[in-house]
Amino acid sequence: MSAAFPGDHPNCSMILCGPLKDHVMTFLHYLKSCPPSAVRSLILQKKPSIRNMSSTAGGLRPASVVVLHRSLAPAFEKFCQANSGPLPLLGRSEPGKWTLPTLGTAPDTRTGRPQFQKYEFGACTGSLASLEKYSEQLKDMVTFFLGCSFSLEGALEKVGLPRRDPAGHVGAYKTAVPCVHVAGFCCPLVVTMRPIPKDKLERLMQASCSTVGQPIHIGDPELLGIKDLSKPDYGDPVVCQPGDVPVFWPSQLTGLEAVSSCKTPLAFTSAPGCTVMTDLKDMESPANRLTPEGIPEVHLISQDPLHYSITSASAARKIRELETIIAVDPGNRGIGHLLCKDELLRASLSLSHARSVLITTGFPTHFKHEPPEETDGPPGAIALATFLQALEKGVSMIVDQRALSLFKKLVEEAVEQGVMKTQTPILTYQGGSAEAAQAFLCENRDPKSPRFDHLVAIERTGRAADGGHYNARKMNVKHLVDPIDDLFLAAQKIPGISSTGVGDGGNELGMGKVKEAVKRHIRNGDVIACDVEADFAVIAGVSNWGGYALACALYILNSCEVHERYLRKAVGPSRAPGEQNWAQALPSITKEENMLGILVRHKVRSGVSGIVGMEVDGLPFHSTHTQIIQKLLDVTSVSM
Repeated sequence: MSAAFPGDHPNCSMILCGPLKDHVMTFLHYLKSCPPSAVRSLILQKKPSIRNMSSTAGGLRPASVVVLHRSLAPAFEKFCQANSGPLPLLGRSEPGKWTLPTLGTAPDTRTGRPQFQKYEFGACTGSLASLEKYSEQLKDMVTFFLGCSFSLEGALEKVGLPRRDPAGHVGAYKTAVPCVHVAGFCCPLVVTMRPIPKDKLERLMQASCSTVGQPIHIGDPELLGIKDLSKPDYGDPVVCQPGDVPVFWPSQLTGLEAVSSCKTPLAFTSAPGCTVMTDLKDMESPANRLTPEGIPEVHLISQDPLHYSITSASAARKIRELETIIAVDPGNRGIGHLLCKDELLRASLSLSHARSVLITTGFPTHFKHEPPEETDGPPGAIALATFLQALEKGVSMIVDQRALSLFKKLVEEAVEQGVMKTQTPILTYQGGSAEAAQAFLCENRDPKSPRFDHLVAIERTGRAADGGHYNARKMNVKHLVDPIDDLFLAAQKIPGISSTGVGDGGNELGMGKVKEAVKRHIRNGDVIACDVEADFAVIAGVSNWGGYALACALYILNSCEVHERYLRKAVGPSRAPGEQNWAQALPSITKEENMLGILVRHKVRSGVSGIVGMEVDGLPFHSTHTQIIQKLLDVTSVSM
């Protein structure tokens, strides 16, 4: 380890080795056994200044320091409050004073041994061992104490992970994630990273969330705008081993970027890797004492790029209840054999991270009638689109060219009837080649710039292995279908685009993920099974129910504090569900009755019976479907 000693030069330091290193390690063990007041006293004496404080002073809390002119103090305090993830404010001094009564007896920031950095007009112009020579200027300056992430190492030890500390201090990286701006403080989020074996992620989450807080990203660093983990902006890199997953936490070094951004004539900060020690103890609660809402679950939502998401155990449990509700099999088709656990949860987590979603529906099973569409599909698609709009995501629908006029009328009347708040763009695709599909999905044909990051198919006819599109009775309706399947195939090769298929019989787009089960257990499955798979296959007794359940799951996730903080990367204010009017965007019995009424007025028929009336898949709306909708809302309402 590295230790700095006071000498003729304020930055003199040396690398400890041999007997001297052994003495220092003995000294560290001694520190751990000391009461907090004794440790603080040792730190303030003119003794070796331990640069990496993460393994010492178990009863004390490390803090980094920012010292600014008093005129900037109100704005910086608001900046910290608006970005509390990277900048947890422990306290601030009055101008010219160096103790914080609310923190106990804190070190004097003028003479404490940790090193400081001096900033002039936004540039770091030097490193200091003391601020004593600036005593006159400090009379008009305010000291801020910010919580540090150094106790993260303790969380790693709790789950049996060996320490991988580099020679200096653990590296930190500037990201492309902007902090919330306040006055002249405008900077990117800075994060620290630890490589974690993927089989330890769940245990790490519970240990870290009970001590230093939850991470803000798990997976590919480029999703944060970090190009090279071997080149941190601060400190030294920690090397990832095979099987490791990069896990990122917000770093108090964001404060250095904030100070640089305001370009004040004079400011001081703790040097990276240096802290002062306060009497404010870590507010540690054992993981088994966390409330259900606080215990996190981690789920893989993308392999390319690698991306995990998190939510609380209680939110995950509610979404599993939704999955059970929609999995009933009123037609006795055997869909229970197609179910894959947690597909609804993973699909909704992926959609929650999406910026722009493309939804498709339309199954022309009544090929002898006009229109040939059925009443299953469009209501679920519009219900999902409505809630995605409420989350302020980009939403478009894509349908067959021959049905474009019908769907425009359906959406227009859905808005008039209060089913949707605003209309959504309706697109068509007739390309027919892999190149055309990629060009449609990407800006300027560039696979690094996808127009959509999630595709959803709800009761959309799916291409079988022989190229046909079959209804449940093995009738081929390919002549009525545009090659929208090609978009799902192309998305599989474009990093950053995920896909979800919702189906109730195995012949729907996306059900290729469960095609072997369809062939074995579904009537006519060997012929009708869709061959095109989606990343997530949501199985429902009626596909509309899957669309309703996705909307409800998104409500639950975005109402979950654990998931919501992860989405916003711990910067900015939390989003309160009540303020967003999300509940009004959920499907309801009244809205779905109105939607089905719109379909009936346009002579769209029930899928099983062919009746033009208030039923879907041969099941009456006012008994079967209303019960399912109410059950979904009852589970969701616990979050309201």
